[in-house]
Amino acid sequence: MSIRKAIYYFVILVSTVVIIASLLSLIYDLPYWYSKLLDFPRLQYFILGIVCSIFYVILTKKWNWLSIFLGLGLVVSLWIQSIRIFPYWIGEKVVSDAGDTISVKNSVSILLANVLISNRKSEKFIKVVKEANPDIILAMEVNQWWLDELENLKQDYPHVIKQPNEVAYGMALYSKFPIKNAQIKYLKHKNVPSFQGRVELGSGKEFMLYAVHPVAPMPSDEYPDNVGEEEIELISVGKSVSKNQMPSIVAGDFNDVSWSNTSRLFENNGKLNNVRLGRGLYNTFDANSSIMKWPLDHYYVTKEFKLIDIRLLDKIGSDHFPIYAKFLLDE
Repeated sequence: MSIRKAIYYFVILVSTVVIIASLLSLIYDLPYWYSKLLDFPRLQYFILGIVCSIFYVILTKKWNWLSIFLGLGLVVSLWIQSIRIFPYWIGEKVVSDAGDTISVKNSVSILLANVLISNRKSEKFIKVVKEANPDIILAMEVNQWWLDELENLKQDYPHVIKQPNEVAYGMALYSKFPIKNAQIKYLKHKNVPSFQGRVELGSGKEFMLYAVHPVAPMPSDEYPDNVGEEEIELISVGKSVSKNQMPSIVAGDFNDVSWSNTSRLFENNGKLNNVRLGRGLYNTFDANSSIMKWPLDHYYVTKEFKLIDIRLLDKIGSDHFPIYAKFLLDE
């Protein structure tokens, strides 16, 4: 077999995988955990599809009905992926930019960080916090060791909600602003907390903050998972946002991409807007990979908010990048 033929058959094999994965990713209610993961690497599917299409056109000598069928399959796959990911680069910004005139007393900055429970480089995280100087910090995957390491944050962040645990779903929230009616809730799993409370800004205005870290869709013998179950935590939070009628921010490690069916249901139920749309993917996971990256840490806001800034921060020894966003609660 010639090298050209070997490459051609390899391109056909990879193309077939991309086509099948793209089509299966459209089915949301399959009972298999790995079917949910098909939703994650859409950018990777798209890039593979482009590369395969180029080589397929170059290497195909005779165009019969079978080769045309495979070519059309690649076109459909590229379309499926593009309608999911292109809005993040060229779509409309559903959360408007704040502009040049900003009321400092009506602004709030929030830093999200999945610190990784086994990570022992707390000094890197503390350095990132000091440099970014956010108003609110949400640290996820914290246990008691992490709480002890972050104890000094209380000097600048006196308002704290914390619920550590040893199953990688502990959380700690540190705020410069008062948090009224702070609550720790368990919306589905007994070891997976979520936080909520009314944050009072410097102007006296208030908004609801929901901090979440739903479980991952992958099976685990060590940590909570959602295998064989419907993800209801985000849907429940979305309904709560819709019901309270207050300006609201939902933030955290969703363990899901924002173009997934669950995320879209959550967004619609809560009348929430995705900060990334029209701005970029801002991939927070995997901080240790150059190829397999996607956005898992999210901010969703109601219509009262505008965006001042959003950016990824430096590595902290975790498999997630910290992410920072600053919002304006519009007058």
